[in-house]
Amino acid sequence: MEVNKVFKPFIPADQNIAEFTVKSVLFGCLFGVLFGSSTVYLALKAGLTVTASIPIAVIAITLGRKFLNTTILENNIIQTTGSAGESIAAGVAFTLPAFVFLSPGDNGVSVGEHYFDYLTILILAAFGGMLGTMMMIPLRRSLIVKEHGTLPYPEGTACASVLQAGEKGGVFAQTAFIGMGVALAYALLQKIFHVIAETPAFVTNQVNKFWPSATINGEITPEYLGVGYIIGPRISGVLVAGSVLAWWAIIPLLSTLVPPEAIALQLTKVGYLKDIAVAGGKGGVGSGNEDLC
Repeated sequence: MEVNKVFKPFIPADQNIAEFTVKSVLFGCLFGVLFGSSTVYLALKAGLTVTASIPIAVIAITLGRKFLNTTILENNIIQTTGSAGESIAAGVAFTLPAFVFLSPGDNGVSVGEHYFDYLTILILAAFGGMLGTMMMIPLRRSLIVKEHGTLPYPEGTACASVLQAGEKGGVFAQTAFIGMGVALAYALLQKIFHVIAETPAFVTNQVNKFWPSATINGEITPEYLGVGYIIGPRISGVLVAGSVLAWWAIIPLLSTLVPPEAIALQLTKVGYLKDIAVAGGKGGVGSGNEDLC
């Protein structure tokens, strides 16, 4: 069995430099709030998240060098605190909605939403973060120190490399800030000035003989483009393939083989069309008689 190399920290234990300072904690919390907000938005909108550890490390180095005069250990505190914040936000975004959906009452309406107010969510997230931190204290020596060189930890290794390279100088956050500027300009043209279509779509006619009721649309936004770039073409292709299979194959096939009356009957049985005549009903929004005036 190969003997692991001795773990040697980048900063020796006998070297005393600033680490757990007020500015490192405050800026770490600030990045945690900013990236946590974007993580929750992306999780609820796209159904997946991307890690913010490396971007926070890059921005921390740049701001620390130019404005904050931070050490590498302070930058590590900023990066760790910020990435922990967005990790907790991702856990909240994926678990609490599931509890709400899985808490139906007697009438089929969820009763879980009354239990999850802002204070409850804050307490759950805070205790979850503290529990994770306390669990890592005893596990650090066995999983990081003793297994150094065996367990790769690619993301943590990349963050450490970024922080170490920051000590040598150079431009790190230029690409990140350029990307933020391009995304802001794109969002303004799309959401405010409507120069770029928000959701371009192509839909075939329902009575089309060869390809009925097929549709393709894409919400081409900066956050989706960023996620696609990060997760790569393989995972992006899998996600797109599911949409193509559903909207270009299965739905046109059902429209061809199943009569529209049968589809409407099934939708009525599951409750989607039972209130179609009621204004604001989920089967037909705004279809009441008062809307005809």
